[in-house]
Amino acid sequence: MVLHVIHALEKLAPERTAVVVGHGAEQVTKKVQDLSPSWANVAFVEQVEQNGTGDATSIGMTAFDGDDYDDESTIVVLNGDAPLLRPETLDELVATHVANGNAATLLTSVMDDPTGYGRIVRKPDGQVLRVVEQRDASPEELDIKEWNTGIYAFRRDLLGPALRGLTTDNTQGEYYLTDVVSVLAGMGHRVGCVQAPTQETQGVNDRWQLALAERELRARTNRRWLLNGVTMLDPRQTFIDVTVTIGRDVTLYPGTMLQGNTSIGDQCEIGPDVQLVDCSVGNDSTVAHCVGTEAKIGGGSTVGPYAHLGAGSIVQSETVTGPFYTAPAG
Repeated sequence: MVLHVIHALEKLAPERTAVVVGHGAEQVTKKVQDLSPSWANVAFVEQVEQNGTGDATSIGMTAFDGDDYDDESTIVVLNGDAPLLRPETLDELVATHVANGNAATLLTSVMDDPTGYGRIVRKPDGQVLRVVEQRDASPEELDIKEWNTGIYAFRRDLLGPALRGLTTDNTQGEYYLTDVVSVLAGMGHRVGCVQAPTQETQGVNDRWQLALAERELRARTNRRWLLNGVTMLDPRQTFIDVTVTIGRDVTLYPGTMLQGNTSIGDQCEIGPDVQLVDCSVGNDSTVAHCVGTEAKIGGGSTVGPYAHLGAGSIVQSETVTGPFYTAPAG
């Protein structure tokens, strides 16, 4: 999930990406180090005690200390659980922030029932006055439909002093990053916002929201491949990881699952009922009713039905069928 968020920064070409880690820090750090793109320039800082979003941001800012950064440069703050965020949305957020000379620019969304989210309170001129958390909101403020996504662009030289002025005078006893908005607005600085679709900005807090996010991401991925010329008899029953590569004139039948770093060559037919994990399939191959893991299928091969390709299996331009055939490694 964090890697999807990092990839959303691609259009911004960040000088540095600071990942604030806490619980399970070692596991998260290793995975992100191994899989994050080089252009993200990832650094890690640890929040030992979880004292709120304001505290996490203060800790993250330590990765941008020194003279290497312009005081008026833009700091973008993201949530680690927003995997559907698009690069185009962040590009618009920062472009709006810079063009208007804002001290802060919030990414907001609107929905009929924003229960659980902080509400956006605006000034008469449309600028943002403050963000009020659900638990601290008055009945009138709870009627507001525009909510805070927790994604921001800040001017670096103004963010630091505002963070130092935060207090824990709230029902959670935490440092709220949202309070920075009222601090900056109260000092007379411009605070603007950019609206984005709720479907794109909602976080993942439970397995149900995770399933919804996966469904949306799968639909985006399938649409991209369909527009690139891949044939899918039923996209709803076709599952493709974002790390998979597919060649030209490929047909995917229902029940196909392509996972990990799997690559499919040109003019292949895959499926029905195929699961390939970290496999490579050469051009002009047919794979049906098959499971493969870390296997290599040469061009012109026919694999299945009912074949199992174990780790290290190599199929060289041949026909491999079941029942339940296991291709030997090498």
